Amino acid sequence: MTTLAGREVVLGVTGGIAAYKACEIIRELRKEGANVSVILTASGSQFITPLTLQTLSKNPVHTDLFNLISESDIGHISLAQRANLLLIAPATANIIGKIRHGIADDLLSTVAMATTAPILMAPAMNSDMYAAAAVRENMEALVERGVTFVEPGEGALACGTTGPGRLADTGKIIEMARILLYDKILEGKKVVVSAGPTAEDIDPVRFITNRASGKMGFAMAVVARRFGAEVTLVTGPTRLPDPPFLKVERVRSAQEMGNAVAAAGENANAIVMAAAVADVRPAAPAARKIPKNELMEKIDVVRTDDILANLGELKRNRVLVGFAAETNDLEAKAREKMRKKNLDAIVANDVSRGDIGFDSDRNEVKVLFSDGTTLDLVKASKDAIATAVWRAITVKFMRA
Repeated sequence: MTTLAGREVVLGVTGGIAAYKACEIIRELRKEGANVSVILTASGSQFITPLTLQTLSKNPVHTDLFNLISESDIGHISLAQRANLLLIAPATANIIGKIRHGIADDLLSTVAMATTAPILMAPAMNSDMYAAAAVRENMEALVERGVTFVEPGEGALACGTTGPGRLADTGKIIEMARILLYDKILEGKKVVVSAGPTAEDIDPVRFITNRASGKMGFAMAVVARRFGAEVTLVTGPTRLPDPPFLKVERVRSAQEMGNAVAAAGENANAIVMAAAVADVRPAAPAARKIPKNELMEKIDVVRTDDILANLGELKRNRVLVGFAAETNDLEAKAREKMRKKNLDAIVANDVSRGDIGFDSDRNEVKVLFSDGTTLDLVKASKDAIATAVWRAITVKFMRA
């Protein structure tokens, strides 16, 4: 089950060329199980038809302030009360200004006045308009009142100019919707998560690494952010894009990762080491490519620093969680690793299986805790696994 499953999302579509992107937003919301009710403004209907939005949302599209939703339900009150989230995308300068000043002269602005649900706005407009003092002041005032904005992207605009003003990517808008509707069990906490492999250079074209896609570590970071934490993700080389709304530090070697995690984790409440750190590195990387027939003679390896063990020695009051990727004797090896490295918990998964773990979007894990208890998590998406792991860690170690 996703965060948005069963949630009521009221989507306001206002008058801008980006109104067509509301179709993508509706698809993604419905894919996650949300019920979407669309409010289309008069200006918005100049860019997209009610029929299109109704076909995608599977609900009537609301346009008139004075229509009853049923025989007795006053439209703007009914929509305002049942909404779990009011999402306005695209949000024009006009609707931002009206909501800031309490003007309620159409259905969307009236629902915005009447709802107690979180309000999420994704602005889209000409770059000069977006930079105008009035727009900036209106946005700042709304942020102070608790409205959340997803900043627009930069690029070529329909008006022919280039700059900030393009509607944010749909994935980014949906992710902020998830964040707003997640339980805030980690509110006020600082979390550091490592992910991906590290790479130890042999020469300019070869390196030593461990197999890892980074997907599990990224999921741990993203879910912690949804739970309200301030998150730093330290990741080795991966093909994954930076997750939005959290800090990302890209590193390459084990030494770089160790330094980055130590610095970010200085005042952290929890550190999660999901990275697959290379176990050895060349003692002296070559400046030029080593001829193939000389490789065996010239590669002299030494151990990399054990980042997790170092953190365990300096644990203080931080919650420390490790990961164990094993092909056999999973629980015994994970429990020994937890003991030796002074961990509060360890997440163990069987990487001999092809249907979970490496490169997969799904996982199945056993979470072992330092008090001797265990939690078995059956095969599920890595987001779902991360959600369950964080809930368990929070209950055991991070309650206020």
